[in-house]
Amino acid sequence: MPPAPTELSFFPNPRRASGYPEHLERFVSWALAEEAHAEISAWLGYAPTPLVALDGMARHLGLRSIFCKYEGGRFGIGSFKALGGAYAVRLAAREAASMPVFATASDGNHGLSVAWGAREVGARCVVFLHRHVSEGRERLIRDMGAEVVRVDGTYDDSVHMALAEAAAKGWRLVPDTASSYDPQPVRVMAGYGTMVREMYDAFAPGEEPTHYFVQGGCGGLAAAVCGLLRQHPPGGAPFRFVVVEPDKADCLYASARAGHPVAIGGDLDTVMSGLSVGEVSALAWPVLDRGTDAFMTVDDADAVAMMRQLAAGAHGDAPIEVGDSGVAGLAGLAAACADEGVRQAIGLEPSSRVAVIATEGPVDRASYDRLVGRAAA
Repeated sequence: MPPAPTELSFFPNPRRASGYPEHLERFVSWALAEEAHAEISAWLGYAPTPLVALDGMARHLGLRSIFCKYEGGRFGIGSFKALGGAYAVRLAAREAASMPVFATASDGNHGLSVAWGAREVGARCVVFLHRHVSEGRERLIRDMGAEVVRVDGTYDDSVHMALAEAAAKGWRLVPDTASSYDPQPVRVMAGYGTMVREMYDAFAPGEEPTHYFVQGGCGGLAAAVCGLLRQHPPGGAPFRFVVVEPDKADCLYASARAGHPVAIGGDLDTVMSGLSVGEVSALAWPVLDRGTDAFMTVDDADAVAMMRQLAAGAHGDAPIEVGDSGVAGLAGLAAACADEGVRQAIGLEPSSRVAVIATEGPVDRASYDRLVGRAAA
């Protein structure tokens, strides 16, 4: 029997295996990531995003160091998603005999990336948004020139509707998740590899992370990071990889507990809006099932508290603005450090060096200001 979770909803993965089998390279590989990076690094406005040292928070949590990859300035889009959807759109446009209509479903950021990519190639774009996506995020997508279709349901409902509409109308679907093999989500994950490559370049020799705490969602980001790290660990050193999800939308955690992908129902309404997902990507799961050391959840209060700490420059660190989904990994790290059993289980010690990814800045400014307790302008 697999080990029971702790009260914190922390699940050590009994299927974690060493190495990175060749058959997983069709989903995530350095060859695909380097191909994507060669293109993305040539885009107008490309610059590596910063790796921020949170030394004060590291001391507060009893760790040696925390490295925070900050994606808030990525291409003016405000999140790491700029690397994925837009890259897949540009490749698809180049391959098409005639310019297609691009379509996708989104919690906000992926749709914005696809809309940006479509605008850059002069294509029409339709983005399906579920009922919990904020008006602010919808406005950004419309301002990018895309059409928006609202779906009265969850993110997963919007995924299904986008798939059906694209099939019926001959549109080119650019999803970041899939229930079976699809080259578009593979390209999206390859685009995320640019962020991982930048992290490799920024780690000082001998200071490579011993732990990574990365957001879940459908699993695309976590799989891209985990797969590349497992193929070639930075500095060749061992590390532990932890996936963090909202407790209200924990499809990866539930799948890990079950030993296979499972869908979770319910409203999935979490303040971590970009992680409001109930179905695991079939392309991400094989990578995470083998490469993740533990799965865990955090609640909305954990996320908001971390947003406020970062905004205030708590513990002596410089203030940084991180959006609701962007803090999940760091919130998970803080929760793990506060639970002695979990801390020991994942090997967090005073010598530990931890990497997290602040996947978005304050993309929806009004929502961000409300959550961190700032008055509206």
